Amino acid sequence: MPSPFGPLVLIANPNSGKGRVGQELPEIERQLNSLGLRSRIVQTEGPGHATRLAREALEAGERFIVAAGGDGTVQEIVNGMLRDDRPVDDQAVLGVVAAGSGSDFVRTFGLPGDSIRSVRHLAGDLLYPIDVIRIDYRDADGPATRYCPNIAEAGLGGAVVARARRLPRWIGRTRYFLGFWLSLGGFRPAEMKVRVDRKEFSGRANNVVVANCQFYGAGMKISPRSYPGDGALDVQISHGPKSEAFTLIPKIYRGEHLPHPNIAEFRGRVVTVDAERPLPVEADGEVLGTTPATFTVLPQVILLKI
Repeated sequence: MPSPFGPLVLIANPNSGKGRVGQELPEIERQLNSLGLRSRIVQTEGPGHATRLAREALEAGERFIVAAGGDGTVQEIVNGMLRDDRPVDDQAVLGVVAAGSGSDFVRTFGLPGDSIRSVRHLAGDLLYPIDVIRIDYRDADGPATRYCPNIAEAGLGGAVVARARRLPRWIGRTRYFLGFWLSLGGFRPAEMKVRVDRKEFSGRANNVVVANCQFYGAGMKISPRSYPGDGALDVQISHGPKSEAFTLIPKIYRGEHLPHPNIAEFRGRVVTVDAERPLPVEADGEVLGTTPATFTVLPQVILLKI
């Protein structure tokens, strides 16, 4: 049966999942055909290409945009679907064929993490309106803005992602874990001022997590109480000794690290982070730039196919 949202445009990053997405595209196309879903498939050619492809598809009148790849591909497509904090098309629908090495975004919604089973969720008419984080930060050229559907960080988490990105891609999911241990020793805590709506944290801290969804880092349930349609962001500020990581990481995978005396928790719509020195900012596993940064929730601006 054809989709009620019209023919879908599947934007695939063939390099995701150590090249698995490219290898599985013929089978993905067969699955789409067997479900009666009309589609056209386009492959990305480099960073930022998925954003341009999504925007061009929407401006051409197509409205069912599907990301085939990891969380980075999803983030790029979300950035193509939004303009000036609003959808380019109010009727646009985001689908995800999760096939990257991390694929944390889909875990919050209970969607499959492999491409073949993911395709089946593109059929039907079930939608879930989700919030998105707008991130204002600094990059080499000055002020910049990025949209993030999942989770962002400032501090140690940004340093970890930057280090993990320099590791060989064939390592796969363990890149984040290795990046963490390689970054931990050299990272210095900083004096931070974090404001969440009218509440404020001021003091020495390692990291700030700003969560819309629940999972990051290839399966860590970092924000177990986050619901990406409630119009609020969940914030965790880690201000204890770095040595706590040895005991916290196993608990984070299970979502059992909260409450914790050395993690300050807040909820709000606008989060500002400033520090005594610029701290790296990452979102969905992509290094963006540095603080000062502002994270703002955009309520239910994306329709997710589930």
